[in-house]
Amino acid sequence: MKYTRFEKARIIGARALQISMGAPSLIKIPKGIIFPIDIAMLEYNEGAIPITVKRDH
Repeated sequence: MKYTRFEKARIIGARALQISMGAPSLIKIPKGIIFPIDIAMLEYNEGAIPITVKRDH
C-alpha cells in the first residue's frame, strides 16, 4: 500500500511516541542511533511497523 506524506508522518510520529514511552524496537538498531524518530523511520522503511491506515471512500 502506498501512503500519502500525511499518513507516513502520522505513522512515524505515532511509532516514535511509542518508542519514547518504552516500547521495544521491532528491528535491530544500528549503533549510534538513539532518537526515537530515527528508529521509527528505520522501522517504517523496513516495513516493520504494524500500523494500518483505514481509508473511507
